[in-house]
Amino acid sequence: MFMFAFGLGLMGSKIILGLSAYQNAVAGRSPDLSLAHLFPDPAASLSSSSWHRSLPPPPSDPPRRCRTFICRTIRHMDTASIGGPSTQSTSTPLASGRKKRKRSQSGDVLVDALIETVQKFSNMYAMVGENIGRLANCFQYEADSATRRMQVFDEVKKFVGYMAPSKASKKQQKRGVDFKKIKRKIGRKLPPPKNATNTEIKSKAIILPEQSVASEKAGLAVNKKGLTLKELLQQTSHHNAKVRKDALVGIRGLLLKHPAELTLHKYAVIEKLRERIGDDDKVVRETLYQLFKSVIFPDCKEDNLGVFISLLTAYIFSAMTHLAIEVRLMAFKFFDLVVQYYPNSFFLYAEKILQNYEDILRKNKFYLQEKGKLKTALFGLVRCLSLLPCDRREADKDAGQRVLHAFEPDLPTESDGYAVIIPKVKELVPVLVNCFEEFIPGVQAVPSLDAQSFDCMLCLLQSIDRSIRFFLHFTGVGNLESEPSPGGLDADGDERYFTLNIAIAEIFLHLSEWTLLPTVSLETFLEFIESALFGKICGGNPGKAVKEKHLLTLLPFIPKLVSLAAGEWKPRLLQAFTKAFMDCNPESALKLACLSTIEEMLIPREDMMFSGTRVPEILDHQIAWIRELPVLLMQLGDKHQSSSQAVLRLLLKVGQCALLNPSLAWEYDNMQYSLKDFVSTCLDDVNGIRKGGNICYGPFVKLPSDCQELSLCCIYYFSFLDSPLLKSISSCCLCSDLEPPKLLRILEVLNSVYKAGRIQIADHISFFTTLLSRFRVFPDNIFPVTENDAKISNRGTFKSVISIVCSYISQMGDNSLVFQILENVVLEQITLRPPLDNVCALLRLLATLDSKPTRLNEESITSLGNLLSGYLIDIALCIPKDGDENSICSRTWHYYLIPCFVLFDKSHRLLQLVLQALGSLITRFSSLSPHDQNQNAKDCSSTIDAAVSVLLSMHKDVKILRIISSFKEDVHDIFRKIVCLQSSEEIRLNLEEKHKVQCSVDKLKVVTSSLDKMLLTT
Repeated sequence: MFMFAFGLGLMGSKIILGLSAYQNAVAGRSPDLSLAHLFPDPAASLSSSSWHRSLPPPPSDPPRRCRTFICRTIRHMDTASIGGPSTQSTSTPLASGRKKRKRSQSGDVLVDALIETVQKFSNMYAMVGENIGRLANCFQYEADSATRRMQVFDEVKKFVGYMAPSKASKKQQKRGVDFKKIKRKIGRKLPPPKNATNTEIKSKAIILPEQSVASEKAGLAVNKKGLTLKELLQQTSHHNAKVRKDALVGIRGLLLKHPAELTLHKYAVIEKLRERIGDDDKVVRETLYQLFKSVIFPDCKEDNLGVFISLLTAYIFSAMTHLAIEVRLMAFKFFDLVVQYYPNSFFLYAEKILQNYEDILRKNKFYLQEKGKLKTALFGLVRCLSLLPCDRREADKDAGQRVLHAFEPDLPTESDGYAVIIPKVKELVPVLVNCFEEFIPGVQAVPSLDAQSFDCMLCLLQSIDRSIRFFLHFTGVGNLESEPSPGGLDADGDERYFTLNIAIAEIFLHLSEWTLLPTVSLETFLEFIESALFGKICGGNPGKAVKEKHLLTLLPFIPKLVSLAAGEWKPRLLQAFTKAFMDCNPESALKLACLSTIEEMLIPREDMMFSGTRVPEILDHQIAWIRELPVLLMQLGDKHQSSSQAVLRLLLKVGQCALLNPSLAWEYDNMQYSLKDFVSTCLDDVNGIRKGGNICYGPFVKLPSDCQELSLCCIYYFSFLDSPLLKSISSCCLCSDLEPPKLLRILEVLNSVYKAGRIQIADHISFFTTLLSRFRVFPDNIFPVTENDAKISNRGTFKSVISIVCSYISQMGDNSLVFQILENVVLEQITLRPPLDNVCALLRLLATLDSKPTRLNEESITSLGNLLSGYLIDIALCIPKDGDENSICSRTWHYYLIPCFVLFDKSHRLLQLVLQALGSLITRFSSLSPHDQNQNAKDCSSTIDAAVSVLLSMHKDVKILRIISSFKEDVHDIFRKIVCLQSSEEIRLNLEEKHKVQCSVDKLKVVTSSLDKMLLTT
């Protein structure tokens, strides 16, 4: 206080001296350097005290520096008041009187003001000096009192010394004894001499008591250093940064080793760790971030994260206002992590987070130097803005579904929706634009764009794009306070510049949907888009992957640009797009994007019409696109199912709208010749004869069910279905890998196409007969029956196919006409001796269309009689006999015999021919040579037994029994031939075979007796 007052007084004295000298110089008198008239004498106030320190004497002459400064200041103020520099010279006292009086008047006013101000400083200095004097008197009084007290104390000590002797005198008396006499008692043992050797040996046990700390931690989860979760959480608040970092690492290891700890103490862990979000140490913050990212948030993902997020956000927003820029940027990184695991948190705090982003981009111009740190924050901004909807319907839907928490009172409600976010986004766009524009001079000054600047600029453009799309689509207005400049960057052969130009073009195209941009800018962007589609980027022809990556964002705007482009730009854009579509990889994402774009330009819409009558330039390109689709399907195969599904969906939509454009309808019909290879291909030899079983199945068979369904729907929209495609489909139906439901679906679709009049009846019948005659049933054994297990047998599927085909055949139209077409085809297939299941299917097909009396001609009946005899014998040999009518054997036997019995009921002549053929078959054994008879003895007994089983089955059927009674002589003829064969000595049968033949004779004797009785009764 004293030094401050002394310095203040000294400064005041210098100023007064300077002013006095200046005033005396103006008045024409010599300066008075005495300070007596300005300051009181400080010594006078201290004269009553015995102790004081006088102030330093005032200087005899004002310092030259202070005087020069004051003179210059007054001259400057004088000049400023006059309005210009003074021209008066100090060495000419005889100057003009008017100017001199004017200058002196102005100078007196200033001097008076300064003197008054300095006078106040001097008064204050005097008061300070007076106070200091009073304090000095107080200190002197205390010093005198202490001196007097010490004197009194010394006198008292002298007086006390006479009363009691001092301890020093006692010690001096004791020091006079040289030897101490020890008194010994009689009868006591003398102590050993001092120099005696002690031979006694003593030992003590070493006891290690159990550590209390270890016993207290028994059963608790600890990390590798033996610390519990509670101890580690306490260490996170340690003053040493290394201890805090080690504690976080220990928590991570403990939670990974004991996940149950986090489940039990999740709330306490987050509540304690959140304090380190704003930690001053960078390593601690990064360690905490990794702990949340890798351990805590993944474990909390299935829980209600809203409660835990509310614990973090307060500290995150507090860190966003930290003085250290590193802490602020790390806070944005923490919030980005929160948004990754809980996206709704952005909507809960959208206003705050957007305001913080705006502040850090607007008020802190650090991003030109700290690009790496800014990039982290901008990634989080892009993620947040990506959550905003770009369509009004999506926004309305999300606003109603967003979860609102009661603990956050300032959240937007469903009534206002995005009303809080829209103004903040609108304010954020100009800030982002300015930030991007400040990057441009720096990046243009260097030969190549560095990675950090590129990432920052790209994030800024993406944020601008998302903000504009949200604002425009949600509000429906096209005026922002600041819009990005449509001018792009000079690529100069750098791929990064091209990426930035793509982002700028995307923003421009979004703005063009709402506002009318200048024609010059539109031409510039159209040239850029054309060059990008042709691949003329980065100073040469880049790789396909680079081009495809950048074109994905431009393709959605191609249909709108083509529909609005005028003059030569329409064909130029179409040509560039077609080339890009043809050149890109079939399985790439760009191909899928091109398919979506083609769909918009092929399928008519209300706002954009691309038909040939309205846009003649597009027809040739549309035809090229349609012809490329089947080729693309074959290139994709069955390995790229999503791409194949997109192509098939586009084909279906083209087929649905092909009637509106005759040119496209013709191309769509011709496309079936290319699609047949997509279904299956029959391999032919040199002479054009198809080799049995040589079928190459296309991708259709192995594609998923939804792709197969799209393919079948595409078939329905052909105006006609030609035989090559039908042949390919029938071959595909024979594939064992085709799922049974899909096979039945093919039959349903083809029947619908036939009903629509798009398949000829001959082709349709040929398809059905081919399917029934060539369908391979596995296993080949009819018995034991395993048709209920689809993995073992497909016989159940074939029975379903037979039932559906017979139903469709019966609904085709005039049954007599259909029967005439079908008769020769079926007999031709049966003549080829297919497996029994296929013969049964063909016979059922004939029986379905036949009537009573039969529609079969005499030639067909004759050939069919010989065929059915062999079929019945084969069935009897394959299926064992069982007397129980409800057994599986009896039901299976009945299933295969029913078609024959139906035909016998409609044609009695056919039954007679079958009976005669059975007799001829038995006679054939007796006509064999002796050598052949011996070899076929077993076959002879089996055939006789099978023929008798067939006759017994006919005898059990009521209708057939009535019919067979008319042909009793044929049955007796069979009986006689069997008896004759049995008694013949030419055929050598063993005992078992003879017994089998005898049993057959006995069974047949019952049949003949029954027929005789029926004849007698009639």
